[in-house]
Amino acid sequence: MTTKELKKTEAAVPATGRNQAAKPVILTPLVDIMETDKEVILVADMPGVNESNVDIDLQGNNLTIKGTRDDKFGMDDAQLVRGEYRPEYCYERQFTIGEVIDMKGISACMKDGVLRLTLPKQKELAPRRIQVKAG
Repeated sequence: MTTKELKKTEAAVPATGRNQAAKPVILTPLVDIMETDKEVILVADMPGVNESNVDIDLQGNNLTIKGTRDDKFGMDDAQLVRGEYRPEYCYERQFTIGEVIDMKGISACMKDGVLRLTLPKQKELAPRRIQVKAG
């Protein structure tokens, strides 16, 4: 990653095997990070999670995303025939946000199990081109 605006603060380690106790199993969502002159965009894959089950917490410069699965997938009348993700599986990942990011302008959108966070850069710190005039 060439940007210093967003840093991963924990290792990406997926859960393995079945957890026989009913303790939550934390899965690390896969994340793509893109950058423009005006913003940093973070896209996290969290299959089975809908917008009502996502929690985004910003404390200081620490950004934490969490998501829990909805086992019904919006189908109240359907019966689960085979389930490979257990109900106690949840997603969590934490990042450190740089001072270039406008913390108050962060927005989030969740669609089809994909979380998209838009982290705008502060206007006074965003790169700009300076026009050179003749004479």
